[in-house]
Amino acid sequence: MSWTKYIKYRSLPLPPGAHTHESLEYAQNFSVEDTDVFAVTYPKSGTIWMQEILPLVLNGGDLTPIHTIPNWDRVPWLEETRLKEVVDQLPSPRGLVTHLPFQFMPPSFVTSNAKVIYVMRNPMDVIVSSYYFHQMATFLEDPGTLDEFIEKFLQGRVLFGKWTDHVKSWRNADLGDRILFITYEEMVQDLRTAVWSISEFLGKNLSEEVIQKIADHCSFKSMQANNMSNFSLISKDYMDTDKSPFLRKGVAGDWKKHFSAEQVARLSSAISKELEGEKFTLPWILDGTETGAKK
Repeated sequence: MSWTKYIKYRSLPLPPGAHTHESLEYAQNFSVEDTDVFAVTYPKSGTIWMQEILPLVLNGGDLTPIHTIPNWDRVPWLEETRLKEVVDQLPSPRGLVTHLPFQFMPPSFVTSNAKVIYVMRNPMDVIVSSYYFHQMATFLEDPGTLDEFIEKFLQGRVLFGKWTDHVKSWRNADLGDRILFITYEEMVQDLRTAVWSISEFLGKNLSEEVIQKIADHCSFKSMQANNMSNFSLISKDYMDTDKSPFLRKGVAGDWKKHFSAEQVARLSSAISKELEGEKFTLPWILDGTETGAKK
C-alpha cells in the first residue's frame, strides 16, 4: 500500500480500515467523562500492555475482562471505528487508549478531569518494533530496508507522524496532576512497581497481593498466550503472523542487534536536534556509547 493511500487527518497519517473520517469526527465530538482514564502512546510503545493492565487496576484485579473481551473492545482506541460500537458497554470508570498527539484530543478532554498515563519507549526500539509490524501488517506499506524505514521515521512519514512531535505534545501539555509519565523500560524492568505506580496515580488502594496478581497476568509471556490479547483472532489476510508475531519480543534494547554505529549516530543527532530547547530530557542515552551498537 502506498503512502498516499493512508488517511490524512489534519496532516496526521493514519492507517485505513480501523480509522475513517467518521471515526475521527466521532473522536473529536466524544464526550469525555471526569472519571475516564486514557493510556496514551506513540505506536509500538506499550499500547497492548496498557490494555491489559488498565482494566485490572480499575476493577481491582478481576481477570474476567482480559480473558473474555478482545483488547480492542475492552480498552478501545479513541480514534478507531470500534469505539462507537462498544462505548455503551464500557464499565465506569472507562479505560481508553489513543495514539493521538495532545493537540488532537477532543475539546471535552481538555475541560475534563480525565487522567492520562503516557507511556514512552526508547525510539530506537520503537523503530525496530514498527519495522517488523509493517512487514506483517498487510494494511500498511512495505517498510523497505531498515535504513529506508529509519529515514521515514525521522521525516515523520510513518503512522501518527514524528515521534518527537508526539512526545513534545504530551510532555508540554499543561495537565498538572492529571498525567503520569512512565516508560516501557520501567515496565520491563519491574512490572510490579509499575502497576503499583499506576494504581496509586489512579487512587486505587490495591493490596500487595492484587498488585502482584495483576503483574503476573500482565507479563509478556501471559499476553502472548492470551488469545484476547495476542491478535490471533485477526485474519492472516490482515496481519500475517507467519512473517512476524504481533507480540514479538517485549524486551528493551533489541535495537542494539539491528542498528549500525552510523545509524545510531544519525538517529541520535536528529532526535537531539528535534528536542533542542525543550524543558524535559529523555531517560535514555541514544548514542549507543554505553550499550554498544552493532558493528
